[in-house]
Amino acid sequence: MQSQLAILGGPKTIQGLPLPANSIGAEERTLVGEVLDSGELSGFIAIPGKYFHGGTMVRRLQAEWAARMGARHALAFNSATSALHAAVAACGVGPGDEVILPPLTMAASAEAVLAVNGVPVFADTLQDTLLIDPEQIRHKITERTKAIMVVHLCGHPCDMDPIMALASEHGLYVIEDNAQAPGATYKGRLTGVIGHLGVFSLNRHKTIQSGEGGIITTDDDALAIKCGLVRNHGDKYNEALGYGDFNHVGLNLRMTELEAAVALAQFRKLDALTEPRIRLARRLDAGLAGIAGIEPPPVQPGCSHVYYIYHMRYEEQQTGIGLDLFAKALQAEGFPVWSRYGAPIYTYGIYKNLSAYGDTGCPFRCPLYKGSVSYPKGLCPVAEKADETSLWTNMTGAQYDDGHIDALLLAMRKVLDKREALLEAARHTDFLGQNYITLT
Repeated sequence: MQSQLAILGGPKTIQGLPLPANSIGAEERTLVGEVLDSGELSGFIAIPGKYFHGGTMVRRLQAEWAARMGARHALAFNSATSALHAAVAACGVGPGDEVILPPLTMAASAEAVLAVNGVPVFADTLQDTLLIDPEQIRHKITERTKAIMVVHLCGHPCDMDPIMALASEHGLYVIEDNAQAPGATYKGRLTGVIGHLGVFSLNRHKTIQSGEGGIITTDDDALAIKCGLVRNHGDKYNEALGYGDFNHVGLNLRMTELEAAVALAQFRKLDALTEPRIRLARRLDAGLAGIAGIEPPPVQPGCSHVYYIYHMRYEEQQTGIGLDLFAKALQAEGFPVWSRYGAPIYTYGIYKNLSAYGDTGCPFRCPLYKGSVSYPKGLCPVAEKADETSLWTNMTGAQYDDGHIDALLLAMRKVLDKREALLEAARHTDFLGQNYITLT
């Protein structure tokens, strides 16, 4: 017989979870040792020549990345945010130009647009995958649109064929924010090399990591050079490279040799670090089949999912327990499960207030911008609804095993089986730090 719920004072389903797995091993130490022995911790020089592309280890990383991904070029950056900035700039986005992107993503996707004085235009998502809806993109295209940014959220690919067709029809660039989906495939093609530019993340939380870092892939020679100009003080010598009309400021967005050494070793482990995530996700999929009201993430035909995040759709009408209370009860049982993956980006203050750059230089007040922009509630209703039905966990990470997944499923059934006791307690106890109204 199941014990009392932990949130009501009973024992936890699980006593302590493992710490995040350490994926750093002998391979990383060997390559880092090579860098330390060389004494060259950063090989970038801001002049035309081979060191325009980085030091020895950075160039090794770039060459291997491009070869494995099937891209003509790969460029390493100090973060994926920097890489997104360079990608948007390389597409020629400037003051008043519009970039269409989804509202469900990390803040950096839209920050990259604001950073070049562009205007983020949000297109709604699909209900099942939470990914950008190609048909909604079509409705957002104007004469001011320069690019479309897709985000392969949680590890599942966007529907790229119709998006690429739209871009071709209207002469637009497509940027893939592939931070969460390295190794995922769409109709046999790797994500990150389907659009004109793909951006990968090496942040400490990602499947492969170097602490911080990012990679851009592209088959376009001109885009590659422009990304490099933004990365490495290119305003000094863009004319020498034949890009005198490229008017974006060059910054220092360069990856160090030490970061590149770790990134290269991690990149070589991509498959080995991804396979356990897929196996654990499939076990969780199977277990959720017997739990009404909690749906596993769908995998669309022709796609593979790499499960950076395991995102579930929660139906309160079926479970009888409010989303936030259910997540709180699972956390009390000892599990990293959260409600509300993230509110749409346009609900952040800088968008609601149109104040990203203050009164001067703000793209929303840019004299070159002939459109009008606002970000009201209801702008993307599907995405907003998703925030209200979103339940997610990171338990596909390498530190977890089959027993942890089985324990999570047991805890879910325990909470649902004891819903009456939970709901009765919720009428008298402020579990959430706010007034909570439960279904009756």
